[in-house]
Amino acid sequence: MFDVLTGSFKNAVSKIRFKDDANALKKATTELRKSLLKADVHHKTTKELITNVELNTKQLGIGQESFLKSLQQELTNILTTNGNQGFVFSNTPPTTVLMTGLQGSGKTTTTGKLANYLKLRKKKVLVAACDLQRLAAVEQLKQIAEQIEVDIYFDDNEKNPVKIAKAAQEKAKKEHYDVLLVDTAGRLAIDAELMAQLSDVKKALSPNEIFYVADSLTGHDATKTATSFKEQIGIDGVILSKYDGDTKGGVALSIAHQVGVPLRFIGVGEKMPDIEVFIPDRIVSRLMGAGDMEGLAEKTAAIIDEKKAKEVSKKIKKGEFNFNDFLEQLNMMKKLGSMKSIIGMIPGLSQMAGPLKDMDFENSDELKRIKALIASMTPKERENPSLMNPSRKKRIATGSGLSEVQINKILKQFKNASKMAKKLSSKGGMKGLQNMMSQMQGMPGGMPNLPR
Repeated sequence: MFDVLTGSFKNAVSKIRFKDDANALKKATTELRKSLLKADVHHKTTKELITNVELNTKQLGIGQESFLKSLQQELTNILTTNGNQGFVFSNTPPTTVLMTGLQGSGKTTTTGKLANYLKLRKKKVLVAACDLQRLAAVEQLKQIAEQIEVDIYFDDNEKNPVKIAKAAQEKAKKEHYDVLLVDTAGRLAIDAELMAQLSDVKKALSPNEIFYVADSLTGHDATKTATSFKEQIGIDGVILSKYDGDTKGGVALSIAHQVGVPLRFIGVGEKMPDIEVFIPDRIVSRLMGAGDMEGLAEKTAAIIDEKKAKEVSKKIKKGEFNFNDFLEQLNMMKKLGSMKSIIGMIPGLSQMAGPLKDMDFENSDELKRIKALIASMTPKERENPSLMNPSRKKRIATGSGLSEVQINKILKQFKNASKMAKKLSSKGGMKGLQNMMSQMQGMPGGMPNLPR
């Protein structure tokens, strides 16, 4: 997701090998300029960033550390604009948010992702299906609402989106919802009819905020359309969808700087949990290859049950971790979203994860085999993996459709993983893991001497 930009920064830094080498600084900024433009960063944003980085580096004294510090500071400045960060709740519920965007930008899916994000944080959410332009938009939102188990308001007999939106808001007030997310109409291009309809919905609801969903894959067009929506309707924030598929990634740097409204969230995968709050200094930390442990902690805190986590921790220390615990942990991990976004938050791992980045907690063949094996076990076998003997393995093989060789392999992996977990949970275990992580950060994949 940030790989291209992070790689570009590393290449630029590598040009400065000695202190007070003005020629090397020129080479570094030239390299950086080319990389940023190639990554779809707006030319005005690029120019401002390069000018300030060069000036600040000279003031601090030319060298790798001062160049990095200047780059980090300027990236933070460019990504920061006046306005709210993340999701801000109204003092008088429900917080009403209009979700706007062009057709095909991922607006309806993003509405579902945002609803899921809020639900995981214990908020009562109602989504309103007011996109009557695109065939199947209402049906799509119904399916998403069912999948993430949030309430939806729709009216298949009503053709006026303003009436649907008003009725949804009345329901949200009457039934004490915390948040109302209104999925509005989109078009293939900005036109007068679309803007008039959005304006009518806005007047009827007086929403607390208007989010514009921009398709990251459209590059500079995402910035242009967001600017147009801001001028004609007024928007309070941008949500960048499909950012995981954007190998360039530069549009994130351009949006806040050029549009003048904050980037609030980014879509980082296809699944419902794959949405992240956009906080400039944390994103810069990831861009610089230093991860985002604070963001990861917040993400896991919203999903992981602290009481259950302590119970599992005790079991691991005693060596009593079983297949039921494993399935429970797997279901929690699914709620975190794609492995790619999680790995990107861990310092030193963003460029070293390899196949782990594309691991799918629901559809990987390995996990399907493990689930088939567990489904064929008796409750006692799930609770006590040590019960496994040749006759039990044979029965499980027949029930799961796996060979005995595959079953032996999985059981061995599970045993080894349990031993490793027990070792890490013992005194000095985490210290060993931290040492391993710091060694990984010191390898070529990480930024040198990143100032924090």
